[in-house]
Amino acid sequence: MEKLRDPETGCPWDKQQTFASIVPFTLEEAYEVADAIEQADLTSLPDELGDLLFQVVFYCQLGKEQGLFDFATVVDKICDKLTRRHPHVFHQQSALKLGSTNSAPTNTVPANNDKAIDNSEKVKQSWEAIKQTEREQKQQFSLLDDIPVSLPALNRAIKIQKRVAKVGFDWPDLAPVVAKVHEEIDEVMEEAKHLQAEPEIYQAKVVDEMGDLLFAVANMARHLGVNPESALRQANQKFERRFRGVESLAEKSTKPMSEHTLEELDAYWDTVKQTERSK
Repeated sequence: MEKLRDPETGCPWDKQQTFASIVPFTLEEAYEVADAIEQADLTSLPDELGDLLFQVVFYCQLGKEQGLFDFATVVDKICDKLTRRHPHVFHQQSALKLGSTNSAPTNTVPANNDKAIDNSEKVKQSWEAIKQTEREQKQQFSLLDDIPVSLPALNRAIKIQKRVAKVGFDWPDLAPVVAKVHEEIDEVMEEAKHLQAEPEIYQAKVVDEMGDLLFAVANMARHLGVNPESALRQANQKFERRFRGVESLAEKSTKPMSEHTLEELDAYWDTVKQTERSK
């Protein structure tokens, strides 16, 4: 990375990059890692993880050049965080090594986190208590302060909903969640009725109501234990697979696809779906 960024002999593209300019590439590489895992393409996974690691190395080189941090700093930070947020593992181990259960961990944590934790639910509670302490130390007093704005919108919606649910701001069961989805659909359609006549007024209102609808659908997915981002990616893949089947059937016909009627294309779609179901 130092060679790639060398002012004299480095790569012209790498030398031009900044923290901000490589963010889109970082996101893309993270999604390629996720895609390899979802496709069970574990042969390609090391390659994709290498691409993602390269992004981290890139940021570290930029930080080093600016005298801010380097790779060792990043590794130290994550080691400290893992130790701090898992006192039920690392504090006990440290105490055993030192031969005393009274030995304090390197990083301070709430006292109740020093107790033995023997199941995943207690781990979650401990993790959240420690994170809340960290937020307060950073002067982040809202539950929502540390949720990144740059997250994909569906993932951010889920994080917001999960965070507020921890303090009881959540429906207790699925029925009112589904009712909210229907309510938001009605509100979208109410604004949409006026869209064609007065688009300059109602376009923004439709966007606002569609946002509410998508947030409500994300909430419904959460209550059903579904990650909406993953579900939508799966739906995209299914649609793409089936549309390719439609294209294949259209190609076997005697006319270009653009000359088919919607009814004919729908019939191809139904054929593809039926073929999938019969496999």
